Amino acid sequence: MSPTEPGFWQPIASLERLQSRAETMAGIRRFFHRSGVMEVETPACSAAATTDPALDSLSSRYTGPGASDGREIYLHTSPEFAMKRLLAAGSGPIYQICKVFRDGELGRFHNPEFTLLEWYRPGYDIQQLMGEVEVLVQSLLPTPRSVERVSYQGLFQRFLGIDPHRASIETLRRQVVERGLLGSGNVDLPGRDGWLELLLTHCIEPQLADSGLCFVYDYPLSQASLARIRPGDPPLAERFELYLDGLELANGFQELADAAEQRHRFEQELERRQREGRTQPPLDERFLAALKAGLPDCSGVALGVDRLLMRITEANHINEVLAFPLEKA
Repeated sequence: MSPTEPGFWQPIASLERLQSRAETMAGIRRFFHRSGVMEVETPACSAAATTDPALDSLSSRYTGPGASDGREIYLHTSPEFAMKRLLAAGSGPIYQICKVFRDGELGRFHNPEFTLLEWYRPGYDIQQLMGEVEVLVQSLLPTPRSVERVSYQGLFQRFLGIDPHRASIETLRRQVVERGLLGSGNVDLPGRDGWLELLLTHCIEPQLADSGLCFVYDYPLSQASLARIRPGDPPLAERFELYLDGLELANGFQELADAAEQRHRFEQELERRQREGRTQPPLDERFLAALKAGLPDCSGVALGVDRLLMRITEANHINEVLAFPLEKA
């Protein structure tokens, strides 16, 4: 937009939606104050960055005192690592509302800079945490919504008639081709998770529209990320995601506390990034040291505040709940 055009400087979100944002933030803080969960702040800039192959960090360069040759710094994609350092130091239950940054994410439900609510509950398992997430979200919505908890396996069996933990890549590929998602059986994706994700986002999530709150739990081992693994046949990631009318809002874990296992997972992610020709960010050694010192048994969750506001205000695009999205920043 040209500086001479009307509205060049004005916010995109209406004043009514900005007021709704303010009320939602106040509601979140009241909820945690009543629950005895302490609000914390951690740095947005770090010497380390995420190794997650699904994410890319934004970076800058510090050239002031103590860094005569310049020092690469990364804007955090989540406050998770720093918050877990506080947990290891004995903070007890904590939450944070902050801006986070992810490169390459722009669209109807994405802005490179967005607001995240993240909190951790020592002594909670993921079932207890799902219960707390439900109470919080219901308290913020204009009217209460229906609630369902379903396993990842149950979701795929209900909508696609397949077991996502045991179906072969060929079975998953056939499902994709039969539904015309790629148009050809010759297209390849990175492993089973690539096919599962395509089926989830294109065939299952649209069917969750108008379904209220849907918690999906017990993810495949390969999608554990920073979650603990529960032994069994098959072993499963103690992880959940929350959808509200088909829109993913939150991602929660029974947190992995094994420093050696976490380092191994980070190294595997770096190897994948290298194979894909992606950047190789430095590991967060302070976070790994905190795990080694002892992370309390806990569960944690990150919730996208902007997406929640989209549902609260019935917005069709994330820009409608942001004062100044990327194109106006």
